[in-house]
Amino acid sequence: QYGFINTCLKSLVIERFGEETWEKLRLKAGVQETFMTYEIYDDLITLRLVQEACEMLDVSSEVVLKLFGEYFFSFCKMSGYDTMLRTLGGNLVEFIENLDALHSYLALSYEAMNAPSFRVERMDDGRILLHYYSDRKGLYHIVPGIIEAVAKDFFDSEVTMTILNQSEEDERTGKKEHVVFHMVQKEKVAKRKAQKGSEEEKQAEKKEKEETMKRMKARYANLQLCPRKRSPWEIVKSIVMLGQGNLRQSFTPSYPKRLWIEEQAFCNAFPFHIVFDENLVVKHTGVNIQKFVPGLQTAGIRLDEYFTIVHPEVTFNIQSIKKFINSQFVLKTRREMLPEIQQNQATLKLRGQMMWMESLNCMIYLCSPKLRSLQELEERGLHLADIAQHDTTRDLILLNQQRLAEIELSNQLERKKEELRILSRNLEIEKQKSEKLLYAMLPTHVANQLKEGKRVAAGEFKVCTILFSDVVTFTNICAACEPIQIVNMLNAMYSRFDRLTNIHNVYKVETIGDAYMVVGGVPVPTETHAERVANFALGMRIAAREVTSPITGQPIQIRVGLHTGSVLAGVVGDKMPRYCLFGDTVNTASRMESHGVPDHIHVSPFTYSVLKDKGVFKITERGEIEVKGKGLMRTYFLLKNLQKSDEQIMGLVDGETCVYQEDTEDVTDDPKEESPEDANCVQKEDKKMEEEVENEKCHASSYLQSGKISPAHFIQFDVTPAYDSPTDFKHLHNGLHSHSISTKFCSIL
Repeated sequence: QYGFINTCLKSLVIERFGEETWEKLRLKAGVQETFMTYEIYDDLITLRLVQEACEMLDVSSEVVLKLFGEYFFSFCKMSGYDTMLRTLGGNLVEFIENLDALHSYLALSYEAMNAPSFRVERMDDGRILLHYYSDRKGLYHIVPGIIEAVAKDFFDSEVTMTILNQSEEDERTGKKEHVVFHMVQKEKVAKRKAQKGSEEEKQAEKKEKEETMKRMKARYANLQLCPRKRSPWEIVKSIVMLGQGNLRQSFTPSYPKRLWIEEQAFCNAFPFHIVFDENLVVKHTGVNIQKFVPGLQTAGIRLDEYFTIVHPEVTFNIQSIKKFINSQFVLKTRREMLPEIQQNQATLKLRGQMMWMESLNCMIYLCSPKLRSLQELEERGLHLADIAQHDTTRDLILLNQQRLAEIELSNQLERKKEELRILSRNLEIEKQKSEKLLYAMLPTHVANQLKEGKRVAAGEFKVCTILFSDVVTFTNICAACEPIQIVNMLNAMYSRFDRLTNIHNVYKVETIGDAYMVVGGVPVPTETHAERVANFALGMRIAAREVTSPITGQPIQIRVGLHTGSVLAGVVGDKMPRYCLFGDTVNTASRMESHGVPDHIHVSPFTYSVLKDKGVFKITERGEIEVKGKGLMRTYFLLKNLQKSDEQIMGLVDGETCVYQEDTEDVTDDPKEESPEDANCVQKEDKKMEEEVENEKCHASSYLQSGKISPAHFIQFDVTPAYDSPTDFKHLHNGLHSHSISTKFCSIL
């Protein structure tokens, strides 16, 4: 099958049932997404599509194939074959009888086309039988769909087709499916419409037609018999009769008493013709057939000795030829019967009409060489001069040469289009991968701004919770193991941690070596930032127990530190931009981790003040410890969540993907995008916050003593140096610590 057929089937499914149905059907049948019009595909592809369509729609193949037949006719019209189809015949029978001729013409463009064959048989009792022949079994239900659509569209009538017989063809060579349809064509639809008007008007109209008919007959009877003495108008009137409101033609041909052409002139005028009798004995041939098949000059030679029938595929005898007399016959020369010098050339094919001459008991085959292009003309040793000037084969070859060139260009265009479609799809896949990687490195709203070429302004987040973690004895593990073992261990651990960031909706800032840093409340502010990070920390501790040390084979241990405060956040760098956090909160969180205890979650007093009133977590006091650069600090250990089980924290309950669902919308740091109303609201909130802080300054010490610390108290800072010398830098996180940076800690006033 050519791709045109499969494209038609695809168009039918999409138009009637939608794109999703076609995609499901295509995947079930295991076929490609698109088909090239002029490319040849295996028949099994079409059959699989039809079979899967029957299963998906839960209907019989008869329904699907008939629906396809109806749509195929419309698809051919939409594809530019409308005029060609309309001019095949003046009625439905003529249309069907000329289908084989149409297929023969289309074979000039579709060389490998294996089209079905049709033959109309008129029975003595008035019945009309349609014989359908095809190499493909099981597709005959397409025929009623096509014929009924043609009758309704072109001839304004309705056709009912009934299958009389279905068998393996015995009158044609090979195993061909032969189906006989009984075709009943009903009266025109227009005639069956209810006629309007009174009975008197109908009678008057009928009487007027009868009088007109009488006048026309009288005039026709008075015309002279000799055509040469008739005027043009009289000739027209002699062949036109008005009957029952319809025009019809009446013509009687005139034949001469003898044929006024000599034998030599006839053979020259029709250089490609063969006359043979009922025993296939050749009587005479055209001069050019003798030129290319010299054996035909031998007296008494049989036609089937030098030719085989290509189309229609019938037995080479006079009875089969008579049965298919209305079909176009294609004969091919037998290579072994040609002269030795011509046996290396392509075989000559003849295409033409068989006409039975009853009085002579002979058949005449008027034909022409079947050629598609000038290249084929040259391959067979022919020239345009060998074809009679009145034969349109000359023009057909030249026109089809151009047509083939157009088809090749169209084929190349379709291939390029398909290549572009595949490249576009692959590009979209790669784009999605790049975006996924970009969103993994940067917050969504920040990544979107960078994609649009906008500058991302730094923003201040007044309250957030930061977490740092590292692996206990990681330096010893690195010294005793191969690099690949270290990579595998960290990958196993970080993969689990990354999954938890989605569960608790916290932002992963970065990893450096064995250090892992996340933040809650950045870049999307949320009131549950500390609770999220605390649950994430509990999940980290559980997940770390699932990863084993390559040295001992025992579960690894991690230290975790949490701190709450304000930060500045922004994008740093052009080549590999990173979303970084700056501020003392980052340093203090790092100190909580470095001063922590293995397999414990170390919490600063600021984070403790946020978590303790929620009544969700079990927290125990560690006591006062010496924190480098901060002095004495009372810290705590986060032990467990009192309301959530370990399975819930790990996101293993009912496929839970995110514990928190009340996220606010992404924050845009670009002040230009704020509306005046938003700006006024922000100013009012800032002013209100300043007033609250000012009012509560005097009560700061009492709040500290009672443990009542709110995020609002983090605004005023007493900044003091964090390190005495650069050698004090132990943990380098997020590029915040270097020999050239003077880092400071702050304490609450």
